[in-house]
Amino acid sequence: MIISLALYFVVMLGIGLYAFKQSTSDVSGNMLGGRNLSPSVAALSAGASDMSGWLLMGLPGAMYLFGLSKVWIAIGLVLGAWANYFLVAPRLRVYTEKANDSITIPDYFANRFADNKNILRVISAIVIIVFFTLYTSSGVVAGGKLFENSFGMSYEVGLYVTTGVVVLYTLFGGFLAVSLTDFVQGCIMLIALLVVPIVTFTMLDHPVMETLANASYDLLLISPKASEVHSLNMLDWFAGGSTIAIISALAWGFGYFGQPHIIVRFMSVRSVKDIPAMRRIGMSWMTLSAIGAVLTGLFGAAFILENEMPINDKETIFLVLSELVFHPLIAGFLLAAILAAVMSTISSQLLVCSSSLTEDFYKIYLHREASQKELVFVGRISVALVAMFAIYLAYDRDSSILDLVSNAWAGFGAAFGPLVLFSLYWRRMNFAGALAGMLVGASTVLIWIYAPITINGASLSSVIYEIVPGFILSSIAIVLVSLMTNEPAKEITTLFDEVEQEL
Repeated sequence: MIISLALYFVVMLGIGLYAFKQSTSDVSGNMLGGRNLSPSVAALSAGASDMSGWLLMGLPGAMYLFGLSKVWIAIGLVLGAWANYFLVAPRLRVYTEKANDSITIPDYFANRFADNKNILRVISAIVIIVFFTLYTSSGVVAGGKLFENSFGMSYEVGLYVTTGVVVLYTLFGGFLAVSLTDFVQGCIMLIALLVVPIVTFTMLDHPVMETLANASYDLLLISPKASEVHSLNMLDWFAGGSTIAIISALAWGFGYFGQPHIIVRFMSVRSVKDIPAMRRIGMSWMTLSAIGAVLTGLFGAAFILENEMPINDKETIFLVLSELVFHPLIAGFLLAAILAAVMSTISSQLLVCSSSLTEDFYKIYLHREASQKELVFVGRISVALVAMFAIYLAYDRDSSILDLVSNAWAGFGAAFGPLVLFSLYWRRMNFAGALAGMLVGASTVLIWIYAPITINGASLSSVIYEIVPGFILSSIAIVLVSLMTNEPAKEITTLFDEVEQEL
């Protein structure tokens, strides 16, 4: 297994070195790959940066413990990704290039609404840095768990090894390195998510349906919570779930419209004409990967129940199956798939944070006349700083990968999702509406997660996923404030009309 992982690390660093020689001479090349990615690279890069360690650990873990009642999350994500490709991708590709060649999402907001005082740029950059640091820490946690469970290393060492390799190829190769490694990592992830459930299924002696229909938590976890020790029909899509719970799960799809590390891939594809091909490739990859993750959790539960060998952490079911069912050499490849998932997302998030710190803080407030070489250097320093803080947050060994992802996902979805959609489709939207929507969306999510408010003893977040009220209230704020304030300036509406004509 160690040989397979070592080979994987060498390949990733080699790609980083190749990218370093190709496209780090200016900010556009470093942050967007010169807007010249092929549809296949852009699509798999978007998918791999989206489906992080939670796809191979978080989602299979949820399926392992709760069965098909958690499949609504996967369904919501697939539908959301499909809508993102149709609604956001073509317009954002055209708009960001026409809006003064916007390189980052905050840059786009500032140019779209003629934000000469950089208020939108700064606030959106703060939202990105805060939520992405949390998001990045979820991937670091996944890497720590991988090395701890599979190689007997300490959890802390795993954090540093995982993050160290990512930082190296991100530092020097920039966006091109991240995209090319994402492409390779996406292929590895897909193969693993198809191989593991298929082989696990062939290893089962008893009928899967019968085993899963009578599952018991005390046979799934070594130390189950008292409230979880009961039988459950894992094939029941509605087990223990209300209509609101299903809506909450499906609402994950709304998050796609506001994820900077995903929609930035739409900005980097070489032409708007390549979007349909990118969509077909991306959705095929995502659908197969989601199905594989769901089946990994379900068949993994059946395997554990049949062999009566409970595990400590539900989010390590992919690791357990890889080591128990496969030859060590193949297991090493499968474990590399988890590293691929983790690294692809961490690298994308580090790059987006770096872009915001460089373009939206350093260049605006510290050195407006900075050279391209200086900005690239500052971007690399920013990558290292964000990575170190993410490691610090990941030191909490009990952190749940899925919980960390869900919080950050909701934050971006509510703060940026409505803003991106309205900015692309509503001519009447103005600066005041954009600012109100962003602030209302982000603050609603934070209040929903952290405010000491309960409903019948349950926290707001446990009643309904925070992205739902955040997305709705943000949309309302955008519409009301835009209508109550002055119409956008002529230069803004002219730009909007130019984009409409090109599309």
